[in-house]
Amino acid sequence: MSKTLSRRSLAAAVAGVTASLLSLTAVNAEAAQTITLGHTLSDSSHYSVGADAFKETLERLSDGEFQVEEHPSGSLGGERAMIEGLQIGTVDVVITSTGPLGNFVPQTYVLDLPFLFKDYKQARCVLDGPIGQDLLDKMGEHNLVGLAWSENGFRHLTNSKRAVKTPEDVKGLKIRTMENKVHMAAFKAMGAHPTPMAFPELFTALQQGTVDGQENPITVIVATKFWEVQNHLSLTGHVYSPAVVLGSPVLLDGLSEEERGWFKQAAEASAKATRDEVTRLEKEGVKLLRDKGMQVETDIDKAPFQEAVQPAYKIYTDEYGSEMLDRIHGSQCYQAS
Repeated sequence: MSKTLSRRSLAAAVAGVTASLLSLTAVNAEAAQTITLGHTLSDSSHYSVGADAFKETLERLSDGEFQVEEHPSGSLGGERAMIEGLQIGTVDVVITSTGPLGNFVPQTYVLDLPFLFKDYKQARCVLDGPIGQDLLDKMGEHNLVGLAWSENGFRHLTNSKRAVKTPEDVKGLKIRTMENKVHMAAFKAMGAHPTPMAFPELFTALQQGTVDGQENPITVIVATKFWEVQNHLSLTGHVYSPAVVLGSPVLLDGLSEEERGWFKQAAEASAKATRDEVTRLEKEGVKLLRDKGMQVETDIDKAPFQEAVQPAYKIYTDEYGSEMLDRIHGSQCYQAS
């Protein structure tokens, strides 16, 4: 009889513990807050590598208090739409190029000037220093939270019509650009027909011949499989394209200082992982694109291109002055290189 009671007591105790654990798990699951993280590239892209690092870091630091859901491939809309989503709180975190950002934070247009940076070392030095932090802080004045500078890489030109080695070769081509007037001015100065459109629309536009070409870093060209709709790649390196990890003030303003710190650390981990992937793809991507059948022009004389795009500088300085540009040119990053 005592053995039976003992077994019953043990079973009851186990059942009680199990119920308590299930209840605790349910409470914890209910208490966890889901964070929506959006970007426009595929789930195999460098942005997705950064999203994974953001997720791992935030969930670890918060001990599961925040759970991150990645929404790749423009499933939440184009970059401009997602930035607007941050402002009203329908999106929590976005990894985006700076292309449409100037429409919200005009000071960032300076980063889109052609041939502003000569290499990755110089660009990363500027963005990781006081100038980059000042630009992140400026985003707070426009109902956005700048968390960290990430990266796309140097932009190059692809098209389906002909090899491009000089600005003359660009004339007449319909080139998709980002919704960015500095970029549009640069291509217009070369005689192209710049055609801004949201990134999720681009592949189909190239496939249907709505536009002849586009310009993006190797990372994006590889991730989007542009070799399927583009024959020619010219390594012009005409613009260094940063990316930025942005947060929604609707979310972040309601958090504690410690919690906001977790988001900052997660964004910095995301940026590092993305840059590491950019570095890897820069080394391996061109070979892959050749293997996929693209004709790659590597021997590009950049001087004529630099001269051709000078009107873009005037458009920028006429509207925004030269203070930020002068700061970049006068920075230690420039002097040291």
